[in-house]
Amino acid sequence: MPRFSIIVPSHGVAGRLSQALDSVLTQSFGDFELIPVCRTPDCPAADVAAARAARDTRVAPVHSPPEAGLSGARNTGARAATGTYLLFLDGDDTLVPGALTALDARLARTGEVDVLYFEHERTPWWEGEPANPAAPLLAGAPDGAFAPDAAPRLTGVQLPAWSAAYRRVFLAEHGLAFPDGHFTDVGFGGRVAAAAGRMAVLRSVVVRHLVRRQGSRLNQQGAHHADLLDQAELVLTEAAALQLSDARREALFEQVFAAVLKTAAHPRRLPSRRTGPGKGSPRRAFFRRASALYAAHRPAGFRPPGGSLGVQHRLLARGAYAMFRALRGANRAVTAARGAVPYPRGLRTRLLYRAQLRRPLDENLVVYCAYWGRGYACNPAAIHAKARELAPHLRSVFLVEAGQERTLPPGVEHAVLGSRRSWEVLARAKYLVNNANFAEGVVKRPGSVHLQTQHGTPLKKMGVDQSAYPVVAAATGSFGKLLGRVDRWDFNLSSNRHSTQMWERAFPGSYEHLEYGYPRNDVYCTATAADVARVRAELGVPEGATAVLYAPTHRDWETGFDAGGLDLEAFCEAAGEDVVVLLRAHYFYDRGGARGRTGRVIDVTGHRSSEDVCLAADALVTDYSSIMFDYANLDRPIVVYADDWEVYRETRGVYFDLLAEPPGPVARTPEELARVFRDGAYAGAESSARRAAFRERFCEFDDGRAAERVVRRVLLGEPPEAIAPVTPLAERVPAPAATPLVRSQ
Repeated sequence: MPRFSIIVPSHGVAGRLSQALDSVLTQSFGDFELIPVCRTPDCPAADVAAARAARDTRVAPVHSPPEAGLSGARNTGARAATGTYLLFLDGDDTLVPGALTALDARLARTGEVDVLYFEHERTPWWEGEPANPAAPLLAGAPDGAFAPDAAPRLTGVQLPAWSAAYRRVFLAEHGLAFPDGHFTDVGFGGRVAAAAGRMAVLRSVVVRHLVRRQGSRLNQQGAHHADLLDQAELVLTEAAALQLSDARREALFEQVFAAVLKTAAHPRRLPSRRTGPGKGSPRRAFFRRASALYAAHRPAGFRPPGGSLGVQHRLLARGAYAMFRALRGANRAVTAARGAVPYPRGLRTRLLYRAQLRRPLDENLVVYCAYWGRGYACNPAAIHAKARELAPHLRSVFLVEAGQERTLPPGVEHAVLGSRRSWEVLARAKYLVNNANFAEGVVKRPGSVHLQTQHGTPLKKMGVDQSAYPVVAAATGSFGKLLGRVDRWDFNLSSNRHSTQMWERAFPGSYEHLEYGYPRNDVYCTATAADVARVRAELGVPEGATAVLYAPTHRDWETGFDAGGLDLEAFCEAAGEDVVVLLRAHYFYDRGGARGRTGRVIDVTGHRSSEDVCLAADALVTDYSSIMFDYANLDRPIVVYADDWEVYRETRGVYFDLLAEPPGPVARTPEELARVFRDGAYAGAESSARRAAFRERFCEFDDGRAAERVVRRVLLGEPPEAIAPVTPLAERVPAPAATPLVRSQ
């Protein structure tokens, strides 16, 4: 029997679950079992848990369906537990180093207790000082083990479930489990403390809780706040049956109603009007039920606290909702004022935009933009094309920079970024689709739908994860403004679970992940041999040649394009007489128009479609560009040229070690790069094996139907269950290559 069972529901935070699990597995005290609780066996969190279970036999994942919620997940984990004491972590909590050693030592000194409370640290998600709210609650408790009457104010309702260790047999004997619904910690914590016969405290931090940027779900507006009254009634009713001492009953009553009044007095938690059947205000209904509970459970002789809270107690006791509402209205005046909304430059344009914002949304208008207006490209273009097929009733407008109108196919309506017309359609559009971000001045209107499509799989650090890298952070600008743009997103597109987890970390927000694949990659499953031949002819690839696409990424510490120290003509000569290079620099260096051919090097940087360029290539050479993840869908050879990996990793930051998990051979010098092509290793068995593992991880959702899924889910509003499932990787047929993979020596 292990000393501790540590139960960790993923609870929708797969992006940080690995940190929570690793904080347990790296503890110096090893007598524990770790029970991750995932929603389904195939959810992103399950992959994280399974990876740890494969490495450590102490990890035993279990599953709890999404409809069971957090309480169901915790109860499922508790039923699977065999340890003497149970600990609960949320999926974005971590154990501090030495936590289990400290708990074990404390329990050795106190002897067996039903519950051991400890301190926790609430860490701001971005900046600010950590807080330790449990410290004052535990400060007055006796030093050793004690009966609850010795610390009557330790009622359990003010501490989260992950701020205590619970004796498993005690919970089972008293039938103590997490009650259904929201605010489950109040119901569980209050019942545990009421039933406990022996307690102890540990006055040191055991858990670090990361405060989410979007705040607790419990603080958001909705009818779920009625669950708080359910939990309050449950705790107070059971406590009455246990005949607690007067001091404990009064402390429990006061603390329960402190939580109730906090919700009742908060103007944004409870809706002002009922949205479903029936009449009446949810705020009024909450107050009236709370008043009835107050009257039913108020201990004889209870004296309300002083100050404003005492006034609220008295109004609740009298059922005086009108006066309570007036008090709440007066307090509302001191809440933070909303910041000024940024508007476009130019007085006439600003006035136009404000006027358009007052007009109704155009329910059939979709605005697209790609790469800050560089043209008709990437995921927005692929979605636009599919929408013309599946949703012809929608009017689409593509935003482009001045001079990029030429990139638009015939019949595509457009507006130039910054023009009055662009601001007009941005103000009126029901749907806004972008692979980067719209301007600061774009207002997220109620009822509008913003889709962030992204434009790559993240190897390098993104979003707020860049803050630790000074060179990148300086170029990024204000992270506050970045997150303001993130707040506009309703949907965020992902092509694999790695991306889903990294986006969750890099761009914290309340959007919905769409694990549908990248629409721009559909062509890799739908293109034919004739399409490949056509593109090669357009690019000028000689018939019978082996076309090697060289696509390096941008270096944040460089100001211009550098081919990575490669002499591409010399590479062609050394690699083989039939080799030509398709050079595609990062889009930062695209100034429009193809540079043409020089010897055996064809510059395709200015070609509109990176997908066409990939179709034309028989192999890819790249360094750390995200193009490798897209190209892998073609199941053609990939070579990583990593001459400055250590510098890039330390300066830019990466999410995984590419050289340890590459999609093919790795070359560190020009000579090594030429050799893997000259001897055929680039397309050999080892290369194929590495590529297969890479494809399993990163080509998860790109099956040729991503655009259709997006259009049906976002633009047509079809429910998730009606969306076509992803075709398994083994059943997909990539577009054919133009030349055989293995060249003659």
